[in-house]
Amino acid sequence: MHTNQETPASHARPKNWRLRYPTDCGREAEVAALAQALNLSPLTAKLLINRGYATPDEANAFIRNETTLLHDPFLLDDMAAAVARIELALERGERIVVYGDYDVDGVTAVSTLYLYLQSRGADVHYYIPSRSGEGYGLARGAIDRLAAAGTRLIVTVDTGITAIEETAYAISIGVDVVITDHHECRPELPDACAVVNPRRPDSPYPFSELAGVGVVFKLICALALSRARAEGESDAEAIRSICYTYADLTAIGTIADVMPLRDENRLIVSLGLRLCADARRAGLTALIEAASAPSPDVRSASAVSSAVKPVAKRKKITSGFIGFSLAPRINAAGRIASASRAVELFLTEDPQVAHDLAQELCDINRQRQIEENRICEQAYAMIEAEHDFDHDRVIVLAHNDWHHGIIGIVASRVTEKYGLPSILISFDDLNVLGESPDDPGKGSGRSVKGLNLVRALTACDDLLVKFGGHELAAGLTVTRGNLEAFRTRINDYAREHLEECSITPTLEAECEVRMSELTLAQASELYLLEPYGISNPVPAFVLHNAELVRVSAIGGGKHTRLLVRQDGISLTAMCFGSPTALFPYTEGDRVDLLFNLDINEYQNVKTAQLIVRDIHLAEADADAYYRAAQRYEEIRAGAVYTEEEEVFPDRDDFAQVYTTIRREVRAGHDRLSLRTLWTLVNQNGTRRINTVKLRFIVRILQEMQVLDVEELTAERYQFAITFSTTKINLEKSSILRRLKSQCENRSH
Repeated sequence: MHTNQETPASHARPKNWRLRYPTDCGREAEVAALAQALNLSPLTAKLLINRGYATPDEANAFIRNETTLLHDPFLLDDMAAAVARIELALERGERIVVYGDYDVDGVTAVSTLYLYLQSRGADVHYYIPSRSGEGYGLARGAIDRLAAAGTRLIVTVDTGITAIEETAYAISIGVDVVITDHHECRPELPDACAVVNPRRPDSPYPFSELAGVGVVFKLICALALSRARAEGESDAEAIRSICYTYADLTAIGTIADVMPLRDENRLIVSLGLRLCADARRAGLTALIEAASAPSPDVRSASAVSSAVKPVAKRKKITSGFIGFSLAPRINAAGRIASASRAVELFLTEDPQVAHDLAQELCDINRQRQIEENRICEQAYAMIEAEHDFDHDRVIVLAHNDWHHGIIGIVASRVTEKYGLPSILISFDDLNVLGESPDDPGKGSGRSVKGLNLVRALTACDDLLVKFGGHELAAGLTVTRGNLEAFRTRINDYAREHLEECSITPTLEAECEVRMSELTLAQASELYLLEPYGISNPVPAFVLHNAELVRVSAIGGGKHTRLLVRQDGISLTAMCFGSPTALFPYTEGDRVDLLFNLDINEYQNVKTAQLIVRDIHLAEADADAYYRAAQRYEEIRAGAVYTEEEEVFPDRDDFAQVYTTIRREVRAGHDRLSLRTLWTLVNQNGTRRINTVKLRFIVRILQEMQVLDVEELTAERYQFAITFSTTKINLEKSSILRRLKSQCENRSH
């Protein structure tokens, strides 16, 4: 959660809010009719209309998922050839290797195809390259090792579409290759036995946005159909068997890879979520249970304040739970350990082995979080010190000591914070040998709407060793010697293709609400629209002019819990990832919130709560705050003020401010916005100090060398304490004397 007034980096962009259902759209009669026809709340009816389901029939079909059918897998280019080659391998008893990627999509794709081929009696094995040792995709060294072990067929999953040379090499040494992938295609395709990819420009397949595991799902559907037809069995029964066996893994990979949940993706994920909840797979069951346990530093709002140890309760299986709880744990294995640990979790049928592997993934994920935060802090500092925000629209950072399994996550956070495409490059483990222009740096990039990252990298093709990915996320390798030229080239491309409006972060909300609408029943009704994801986003709402009744710390101060009130109704609002020490608002403030509506359950008691995504002062309070800023500038320029304005500070005011700053600096919080400092001063002090007086106190403490103060921006300071054995005489301050003379009640 980021706030508009307080961010750890001074160039972080405040976010615009946009309503999908404006208050003046004039569709209230339509909303009322839809709500009445389906016995839904008006708020849920607005969500359906926002998604294009305005009639009762359309909305009901969407909720029930009745109109979507799985497409014929043989419409995918080369699917018949892929099936024929795999069936031949099964018939001959050839050694088959499923060759995948180390992210969640790759892990679930490997597991799905392995399990299916195993069920057919295949001599099947799998191979996932090491992220640190080998990197993404097919590699000659791996092909050699697999060939030496007797492999005669490699089936790639979630990778391979750009492996032209590697595919040719494999075939030259007697190993056939079937490629299944979903990444963007280059003009030239590998000369494999089959290349199955819904993104092929010539593909007649009606839905191009399958995940890598989605392509595998279509492959095993095709294999099942081919077998059923050969044996005179029903097509419908063959597809039903595949769906009810493999939709759970397919759903996890589809959600984790942030694929649009429309068309057959929505159908597969809907079924997959139900299978996940049925606990049919030992490894998945163990992972769900491990992820449902209370976090070491964050528990429910009720549990935080209770001495009773919370009891782990299985979470409701939703796309959000998959995306934010399960996927990071699966991903962590491939990022900082071995993706094979996650594959083994899905392959095992032993509950104890599953339990141990699930706990291992949770431990690895905690290590990942620590490393991610370390890299984030370094990246933010580098951006503030080095990036030219006036000239460059792509943030390109490189470091010798970044774990390249983590930089993709950090790139996502950088892009979210700054609203700019970002590419982070790691020359990990090379610095011990001394730097060389030939050092390969592995990079991960994230983009914004308006800049297709793969096309931008294509414009830099001659400077890169390799690259590939999607419109908004890609990987690359660049040598150290080409790094600066690459930074220049990609920014030249971005200046030409990326418009200013595209780099202003925008948060989209469904509509404005009142607190009276945010009931437990309403939160429960939102589950009707699951699964959520791209094209069917988790509903976000805007609440205006709510009073902050209470601000408190949870998770050791890493997160902030609010009690907000409107129209006499109060609800808890959780600000995860927003440290209480830096929270820029105080009790009594009126704020606007952009949030998701959630259900908190503790000790079998369910309550509605808000998950805050952005927050800022309500318009009236914001106007008052900025009027005070304007008044400070006027008085600083010499304007007369009245004693009633309470601008002139006394010694107790100085002591209160100095004590607050000294405490924060000693705690490691040396960068504070004016708003945060004002909040802290008034939370812990015995008297109320307004922002005009506070600004003058900071200037005077700097003038008297009590503090070193650097104004990072007009609203943000960096402090250092100056230690002196000499007693400070504030009366010697020229600023204080001039301020005293400007007060019409004090000047004589």
